[in-house]
Amino acid sequence: MFELVIACLLGIGIGTITGMTPGIHVNTAGAILFAVSTILLSFVSPEFLCVLMVSMSIAHALLEFIPSMLLGVPEEGTALSVLPGHKMVLEGRSKEAIRIVSIGGFGAIIVTILLLPIFAIVLPPTYELLKPVTWILLLIASIYLIYKVTSTLKGFLWSLLLFILSGILGWIIFQAPLSSGISLMCVFSGLFGISTILFSLNDNSTIPHQNKFYDLDIDNAKIKSIITGGTTGAILGFLPGFGPAQGSVIAQSASGQSNNDDENTTNFLLAISGLNTSDCLFSLIAIYLIGNPRSGIAVYMSYLISEFNLSHLIVFIFASLIAVSLSLALCLKLGDSFSKLMSGIDYRKLSIAVIILQVILLYIFGLYYQAPLPYLTLMLVTSAAMGLLPHYLDVGKSHLMGVLIIPAIIIYMQMFQS
Repeated sequence: MFELVIACLLGIGIGTITGMTPGIHVNTAGAILFAVSTILLSFVSPEFLCVLMVSMSIAHALLEFIPSMLLGVPEEGTALSVLPGHKMVLEGRSKEAIRIVSIGGFGAIIVTILLLPIFAIVLPPTYELLKPVTWILLLIASIYLIYKVTSTLKGFLWSLLLFILSGILGWIIFQAPLSSGISLMCVFSGLFGISTILFSLNDNSTIPHQNKFYDLDIDNAKIKSIITGGTTGAILGFLPGFGPAQGSVIAQSASGQSNNDDENTTNFLLAISGLNTSDCLFSLIAIYLIGNPRSGIAVYMSYLISEFNLSHLIVFIFASLIAVSLSLALCLKLGDSFSKLMSGIDYRKLSIAVIILQVILLYIFGLYYQAPLPYLTLMLVTSAAMGLLPHYLDVGKSHLMGVLIIPAIIIYMQMFQS
């Protein structure tokens, strides 16, 4: 048991490093660990490696919000937090933003664990029932999301066009002979990271002094957002192609709207951070409930442990609780330190440095996975150009998640119609 505690602490340490490093996806770190697992298994047990991966993924899921919001460098689960997070940073409210996502992530893990008995009864038969019509559900949900976040016919048509174009881009990218980790890192850097930073450079934004004091009261609306994020993350564990970025729009709608923009921003960040961490945990739980791993980390774990039983599930849940508790403290400490360092920094130079760092990291991993660099460059430039369009068309960037949804619709349509 003591060795599993060590594994948990090591995982938190690795997840903190990967989460705080702009542009690194948790699946990339998981892939490296899995690649050397044959060597590591000579010294440690499969359970040790799995606990390490569980705690790493939870820590990464919570801490990745710091570079996402403060620097504008997203992953799939944090892509939609970039704009509201940036907004709070530019208002000098970075400490408040960090506390919002920390509480949302921690609370959602608790909600997911408490609701596990209900999920265990309801979701497995539901999953079997809905599998043949998965592509129809994805299509209906996608159209609903586009309709829900647009207010005019012109906005709806532009949003629909962006959704389709990003889907075509996604289909082309995922047909290429590239590692999925590199493809996702490249496309999300372009669509949500570099494009957002380039647009903010055009606005000549500056980072103001960050407030030392913050006002964050947990009321019924915020509790509802946390619960919504936790339950939505679990439900999304059964919808292929839908991840935290798509589910956050559903969670935002379900958590309720008010006339107060600040309240809407807070509830949105609570929901998306909760959804990101709960989706991370539930992708592991899905191995036990339906025998189907729902994330890259879960896939690696399913290879390491051939027979996933209840005792494994209990160990991983306890590891998740330890990881999310310690990561909460780390997120607050590192987030406050990071926001303090940002005060007085030249925003333009910082933004250019972040773009350069993203590109360098992309090419380092591209070389490691032997990806064709000219194709990688074309993919990045195309993604960044497409990521600028929503800013100029005045529509939401969530529609660019068609890059994942449309390929999933096509794959599942072919699978169940053949």
